[in-house]
This record gives sequence, C-alpha cells and structure tokens, in this order.
Amino acid sequence: MDANARVRNNISLDVNHLMVNMVGHQYGMSAEQIDAYQNAAQDAHQAITKNRGTGWLGWTELPYNQDDILAEIEETAAAVRKEFDTFVVLGIGGSALGPIAVQQALKHMHYNELPAEKRNGPRLYVEDNIDPERMEALLDVIDIKKTCFNIITKSGATAETMSQYLIISTALKEAVGDSWGKHIIATTDKEQGNLIRLALEHNFKIFYIPSTVGGRFSELTPVGLLPAAVCGIDIRGLLEGAKAMDRRCQSSQIWENPALLEAVIQYIAMEEMDINVHVMMPYADSLKYMADWFCQLWAESLGKNVTRKGMAVNFGQTPVKALGVTDQHSQLQLYTEGPYDKIITFLHVGEFSTTVEIPHGCEEYPNVSFLGGKTLNALIDAEYRGTQYALLRSGRMSQTIHLPAVNAHSIGQLIYFLEMTTAYVGELLDIDAFNQPGVEESKIASYAVLGNPDEKFQKKQEEMANAPKELKKFIL
Repeated sequence: MDANARVRNNISLDVNHLMVNMVGHQYGMSAEQIDAYQNAAQDAHQAITKNRGTGWLGWTELPYNQDDILAEIEETAAAVRKEFDTFVVLGIGGSALGPIAVQQALKHMHYNELPAEKRNGPRLYVEDNIDPERMEALLDVIDIKKTCFNIITKSGATAETMSQYLIISTALKEAVGDSWGKHIIATTDKEQGNLIRLALEHNFKIFYIPSTVGGRFSELTPVGLLPAAVCGIDIRGLLEGAKAMDRRCQSSQIWENPALLEAVIQYIAMEEMDINVHVMMPYADSLKYMADWFCQLWAESLGKNVTRKGMAVNFGQTPVKALGVTDQHSQLQLYTEGPYDKIITFLHVGEFSTTVEIPHGCEEYPNVSFLGGKTLNALIDAEYRGTQYALLRSGRMSQTIHLPAVNAHSIGQLIYFLEMTTAYVGELLDIDAFNQPGVEESKIASYAVLGNPDEKFQKKQEEMANAPKELKKFIL
C-alpha cells in the first residue's frame, strides 16, 4: 500500500468539539492546557516504549511477531470450516468481548441466519455468561455432533469457562464417544493452569495466549484471531491495521501521536474537569460491540484505588456504551441537559458497505415526503451531526473517531489505538493499568461461596461469615 493510500485508510481523531473555541471557556479544553502536559506525555510515551513487549506490554508486539501462528490459525480455521457447521467460543471478559466485537464489525449482521452457502463458514456463538437458560438454549439450536468448541481461559481456573467445559465435554462424550476431543480447541497459557493439562491429556488442538498479554488486551492473539479466521475475517488485515496505528504512535509529541493526544485529553478531563463518565457512541450497528469491548478495557485498566507507589486514590472514569441513533431516543436527554460530568466519543463511518435509498411517497405529509430520494446513509450521518450540534449547543464536550470505512484494517487500527491510549493514561495516572484486583476479589468470594477446597477460599469463607448480616426490615 502506497503512502497516499495509507493516509486515506487511516482512522482519525477529531477533537474540535471539546475545544474552548467550540464549546466555550467554561466547559471546553484549550490547546495551551493540553500543551502543558507535553513533558508528562513524553514520560508516559517513553515508559511504554522502553518496556515494549515485556511485563504486561506483550500486546504492543503482537502486530509483528505472529507470522508462524497466523499460518497455523488459518490452517486450523480452514479445517474447522470443512468439518463443522457451528463454532462456539466458551469464554468471558476479554476472551469473549473482542471476538464478538470483531465479528459484528466485519461480518454480515445476521451472519448466523444466512444459508450456509452465503456464510461460507460455520455459525458462530460466543457464550460469555453462565445463565443456565442460556446454556440450555444453545444446546437447543446446535447439533453438538457438528460443533467445534473453542475453550478460552488463560488460567484454566476461570469458574465460568471451566463450568461450561464440564457441561460441554460431558455432552460431547455422550454424543460422539471417544472422538469427543476432536471437537475442542483450547486457547490458554503455554505452561500453567488446568486447561493446558487437560488439553495435553486429551490431545486437544492448542493455541497459546502469550504470558505477557492480559485478557482485555488479547484480541489480536489467537483469542480473537482464531474465531475471526474461522468466519473468514481477514486476520492479517487486522494486524496490518494495528501496525499502521503503531507507526502513528511512535512520536512522543502530543499533536503527532493520536493515542497520546487522546490520553492527555482524558487525563485532563478526569483530573482537572471532574469528567467521570466516558460515553462511547458508535453511529453504525457494525461498531455496536466495539463499545462493549472498550468498556472492559477502560474500566478494568483505569479503575484503581492505589498508585504504583501505594498512595490511596480512587481513579477511574466510568465507561458507558450508547448506540447512535438508537440511544438518541433514550440517553441523549441526560447527555445534553444532565450533569456536566461526561465526555462523548462518537465512532463515525465515512462510507458504509451499502447504500439504501428512501423511496418517494406520502406526498400529502411534507414532514415525511421530504425524506424521499434521500438515503439511510445520509440520514444516519445527519443524525450524528445533529447530536454533535445538540451537545455543542449545551456546552457538552464530544469528540469523534472517524473510520473511512469499516474493514479489517480500520478495526485493527481502532483496537490498537484504544489499547495504546489506555496504556498512556495508566502512565499519566501512575497506576498499574494491567492488573484487576477488584475483579479478583469478586472471583475469590464467589468461589468461597461454592466451597472451593483451596485454603485461600476457605479463609475467604470465614471472612464472609463475619460480614454484616442482612436485616429483614430492609427487605420489602
């Protein structure tokens, strides 16, 4: 791809609608305010650059170091397409949200309902919850004899995923007998955990999650690349897009590095302006679940109660997902007239994959007939611009991430941009953006309730037994 083509295909960050010259001095952000953080931004950039590929920054090298794995993934995906009618991902958190988001973005929106000859791949289900009715419903709509299951858990001890494994492995044994292991692909840690031992014992096909990549940063590993490849998504295009964004993030200058600019803006919003809510609002159904994926990335990474130095804090910005235009009719009233505690990030698409014309008609109703001859493409763009202006008129900050089109390259850029932004914000806040102690506390308490025999869970049982008791008078 030549340089001009790369520029045309670049996603862009437009921050005009949060600057003082647009929103006003009372509510907006100034260029001088952003520039004041150049030294801090440079330090954040240098910290990430210095530690690339190490610690929990293994995701920074994923666009470059997976050539051998890509070939194996594509070979496995071709075999799955040939042998199975359905592909089911069993995972939770980053093991599920990324695959869902990429599938929604890059495949037909009713992919599973298409006839097989139009899908050119198995139906895909991502089971990211343990509602018993949901599991039963899945088993009602698949032929387990013709289904491949991708079990994804790095630790091999994720209760939700391993409970699903126990259910599915039992059902497979009953349905296909000794060949049940051929229906399972394990994606897990190479050396540690229960799943790798089970995979080796039962001869499952195995893909590895790099030890330096955490779950919410794992979409560009086999966690996300295998389900995508099975459904015919261009996984090399995803990684090329990530490379393209990485090249744009090489500069330590705020106004030359889009992720660094975004990180500084969000830091100022949090620390100087008490902007505690970050709304991600795609104006395309294809990007709907990118907002869900972003919510985990932002919340788990930045919601922390101590700095790296152990100083007590309560950092974090609550991510909220919205969908344009749907949520104009449910959430926008709050955003335009409620508290000044939100920043809105629009995801805007330049060119959709199709054009739908609105027919002429209802001539006796001028406020309907004016739509005739226009397109849904023009209408959704007008709705985006109308919402952007309504926020501006109310003195509310917004920004836009513009995708020229939704394709593998632009989605790879978007994923990497949001990951890099998150890492930079962690540095600016001086927190560990890669741990999740609050999530771990919930897991330990849950396993204690279920009676996990490990000593640490028994201690948690004792602790929970001494928790304040519920009072009947507060239950109506």
